[in-house]
Amino acid sequence: MADSKDLKHEANHDPVTGEGEFHPAGTAGGAAVGGAVGIGAAAAAGAAMGAAAGPIGLAAGAVVGAVAGGLAGKAVAERVDPTVEDEYWRNNHTTQTFTAGRPFDDFHGAYRTGYEGADRYPDKTFDEVEPDLQNDYARNRGASTLDWPDSRDAARASWDRIVAQRVER
Repeated sequence: MADSKDLKHEANHDPVTGEGEFHPAGTAGGAAVGGAVGIGAAAAAGAAMGAAAGPIGLAAGAVVGAVAGGLAGKAVAERVDPTVEDEYWRNNHTTQTFTAGRPFDDFHGAYRTGYEGADRYPDKTFDEVEPDLQNDYARNRGASTLDWPDSRDAARASWDRIVAQRVER
């Protein structure tokens, strides 16, 4: 099994600019979709404005659409990866002080609640959205017999991991 250092999130740096969070596949995919949408919108606008404005509108729409689509693709690529998070918590569960010797499966829903919540509420604190997280845990807990008070620390640890990764970026 990989240790926690191997699973630590590393920022993807652009090999040319050195900028953090380089996601070529997500950005390119978004640019392609955005460009296609921009071309369609520009073509409609260009046709409405007349033949002289059509090519200019088409070109401008393609550029704006590609940029907007690229940014949207990058945002999607930066979302929390549940497979990575589940693997991390499965491998590091026994090192947590709140587990009291209970198996990973008892806390899996709480870990999931934490990392999904941190992704869903990026501009909020855990305490601000705790009532929402408690409701989410009721849906995520699966077969776990743990109630929210017994699993809250696991959700908080998972939330804190995602927040710390954002700070590192």
